[in-house]
Amino acid sequence: MLTNVEHIGIAVRDIAASNDLFTKLLNVAPYKSETIESENVTTSFFQVNQTKIELLEATSSESAIARFLEKKGEGIHHVAFEVDDIKAEMERLKNEGFTLVNEVPKRGADNKLVCFLHPKGTNGVLIELCQEIKE
Repeated sequence: MLTNVEHIGIAVRDIAASNDLFTKLLNVAPYKSETIESENVTTSFFQVNQTKIELLEATSSESAIARFLEKKGEGIHHVAFEVDDIKAEMERLKNEGFTLVNEVPKRGADNKLVCFLHPKGTNGVLIELCQEIKE
């Protein structure tokens, strides 16, 4: 079951400049930055109360973020929802007719297992499912 909006992902060309911009805008510094090698992306997270914003910068022209920026420019890339059981939620959504971008959850940023739903089936919005990794 989707429990809440986990974060909003924003594709940016220059994460350092965007960190400065969002620090001024939100009046808070990013709490975490990391590079996800498997996705060719560097991320930076901001939190204001219960709302998290993830900035994403491509580290390779092969990155999904690089392709997104080329097509659409900077802006909202995805909306992520927190789930308690990502595998069960993936199965439920697949049975409801949604197309999964990845058939098995993978390790994402901010200590999460993630899966994406194809935007063709979600009114053009890329949806991410996130489950906290319990280690």
